[in-house]
Amino acid sequence: MAACVLCCLRPRLRYLSGLRKGFAHHVIGKIDIELDEQDRRADAPEHLDTSLHEGYRLHYSPSSYHHPVGKSFLSHSQNDVDDEELCVTPLAPSFWQQSNRYSVSSSRHLSSSKNTLLDLAFNRGPEPKTQVPVHQRLPVSPDVKVDTRAFLKCRHDYSSVSFDLTQRPPPIKWERVVQLLQKVAVLKGTMKPSDICCFFAELSHIDSDKVSLVKTDQRFIMLLRYSVENLGLFSLCELLDVLRSFVWLEMPKSHTVLGLYEAELSRRAGEMTLDQLLFVADLWRCIGRKVPQFLKRLYNLVNLYLGQVRLPELVQLLYIMGEGRRCPKVLIQPIEQLLMRHLEQLHPEEIGAVCLGLFKSQTSLSEAAVNRFVDKAHSVVGDMRDFAMVNVLKYLRFSYLSHRVWMEAMTHEVPQRAHRMGVKGLMHVALACSALHYRNDRILIAIAEKIPSLVPHCRSKDSCKLLWAFGTLGFLPSQSPSFYQSLTEALRQRKAEFLRYPEHLLTGLLGLAFVSQFPEDLIGLALSPDFVSLALKSTQLELKKDLFTLDGAVALELPQWTGPRLSCELREEVKEMLWKFLQSDVCQKLEVKEAEAALQELLGGEEFVCKRMILPHMRSIDLEVHLDYTGQPVPVNPEFQTAVQNSSSKSASKQPWGRMNIGVGVTDDLIAQLTNAKNHAAPMSPPPEVQTPSVVEPDEGEILFNTGLNLTSAITEMVTSPSSRRSAPRDADAIVKLAIQVSSRNHYCHQSQQLLGLHAMKRRQLRLAGYKVVELCYHEWISMLRKSRAEKMAYLHCKLYNSLEG
Repeated sequence: MAACVLCCLRPRLRYLSGLRKGFAHHVIGKIDIELDEQDRRADAPEHLDTSLHEGYRLHYSPSSYHHPVGKSFLSHSQNDVDDEELCVTPLAPSFWQQSNRYSVSSSRHLSSSKNTLLDLAFNRGPEPKTQVPVHQRLPVSPDVKVDTRAFLKCRHDYSSVSFDLTQRPPPIKWERVVQLLQKVAVLKGTMKPSDICCFFAELSHIDSDKVSLVKTDQRFIMLLRYSVENLGLFSLCELLDVLRSFVWLEMPKSHTVLGLYEAELSRRAGEMTLDQLLFVADLWRCIGRKVPQFLKRLYNLVNLYLGQVRLPELVQLLYIMGEGRRCPKVLIQPIEQLLMRHLEQLHPEEIGAVCLGLFKSQTSLSEAAVNRFVDKAHSVVGDMRDFAMVNVLKYLRFSYLSHRVWMEAMTHEVPQRAHRMGVKGLMHVALACSALHYRNDRILIAIAEKIPSLVPHCRSKDSCKLLWAFGTLGFLPSQSPSFYQSLTEALRQRKAEFLRYPEHLLTGLLGLAFVSQFPEDLIGLALSPDFVSLALKSTQLELKKDLFTLDGAVALELPQWTGPRLSCELREEVKEMLWKFLQSDVCQKLEVKEAEAALQELLGGEEFVCKRMILPHMRSIDLEVHLDYTGQPVPVNPEFQTAVQNSSSKSASKQPWGRMNIGVGVTDDLIAQLTNAKNHAAPMSPPPEVQTPSVVEPDEGEILFNTGLNLTSAITEMVTSPSSRRSAPRDADAIVKLAIQVSSRNHYCHQSQQLLGLHAMKRRQLRLAGYKVVELCYHEWISMLRKSRAEKMAYLHCKLYNSLEG
């Protein structure tokens, strides 16, 4: 008999897979078929019916009724969707990005002058369809548990706008469950909406380990069918009660019936109070279902209640917006005003919840508002839980605001807390520091010491982003060998995950490359034709540039490499794409154009200066200059070399530097002008031999041009002496290749001379390619743009010829 029942149940239950969202008649029609068969089954012996509920477990397990193992709604609610995946996009302007022309964008779009760092993919968008075979997936051990809804415990008022997941109803006996289901089968279509609501409410009291038995029972499916038929007849309170029951019954978020409930609740949203709207939104959150239709109605109606919004409602609204990943632009200013109004009343955990909501919804507040908010956070940082503290860092990362006092507090807080924090929390701390270019070894060492013990909990994403952050900040392997070794090994253990998320492998390998680490087996995987093909199929991310950067780094730093490389066609394609972009962006910057023009004037013409991508894979340009063994400029610009070779002025190149007709000659008169013009009303005419640094007044501090260029005896000797007296290459055939970089403050860690990872790697690779690097420091050259033409010439002359002595 049991075998017969099993054979009958399987074809009937399969109809559930045909349900389609939004078509209530279709849903009801399919369930009707099931109920007709249920009626025929009612004539079966009574003992058969009871046997199904007293120990007989159906083998059919429709996917729409089952969460993946370990992914129940409660665990989902306690461990919210990983939010670093959805963070900053270039379309989310922040005050920092608007006001600072050297901001850092966090996307994998073309690097601009505002982001000379490689772009990190935080926002993946829809997941690719590539599936990792089940046998290749490695389980991730449980990490430190985090209560993402701890802020709800701060005030009793949250009970009216949120659902308390900690108050599960007392369980009922299985016998009572059987009675309820039998009653459903008897009443059938005679059930009233109130009866349906009561059935759901009582069934929601079942033990969580028996919930799946109820959901696969045909009488429960019948109850669902009649609830759909009576949707329009439910009172608002009854609808909310049914939805609350769905939470405890662990209804799968993809279940078609829930789409019909969303449509009905959206239709009735205008009848709800603000508290009810927020409560319903929280119920959907607890179920884990995305409800854009309902949230749109909620956001539209919030405008009507702005005058009534209290602090708990404001915090809950921001939480809902964060989980919905969207904040309408029309609400940003009112929300900012409400936050500032209630700022002093916020508890530490509420501050963390607000920051997370703003971060996830990509909501940019004004600079003043963010500063005030973080000031408040700093005043209570000692009382914050780790989760709330990390959320503040996330929002600072999104806003690109380096709040000095808060970051200084982190140098004390993170080392004290790191031993108890989980992988995600530590990763977000590192990402925030790297995004803000804030390097502090106390923070980094504390994280680096903890991570090796947490490697079993790391997903490939965690490992790769940690490697990226530490590499960006220039944290060398010698400072913590176990950190890099353990994470690199973690990548090897989770290679299969890169089939689904190829961007993570590239992120990790580039972070390693920044600090001269090149694991050849992983590089071979990343540059293999199959992986490259997979990466290029991504429609959400632009991975060509990352592949190009990795390939170029391998070519220079692993000369013995015999593994796979990118095709010439792909390299040329990316190179052309980057050059077109740089021409419209970086090449148009005032400081770059001024440097190019001044060098051309100093050296004698356009043929002596070439603006190009010396290392195309580094996504940036340099001004290339060549000098011969006497220190004289050699034509380098291919556009002008032919003209120079046919020129009759070849003899001029043999003249001493001071006598060449190549723009401004750096003579004794020029030195006298530069060193005396600022402090002497009348021109001085001492003998040439007297024109030394001694003429600078003591209060000048021996600073030339007030730009940080020290007027020392060595520099004066360099400027005033002819080329024959300066050191020069001894090989008459040798050419010194100079790569002149117009740097920005974005090339360095915050208030530091520590180059960020990408720029340190570029300097290293330029030297490997045979270039001497000459840097026009940002603070010096920007100040020099306001100086006279003669001062610019002298400054550039010093920079070029000092490099020959290095």
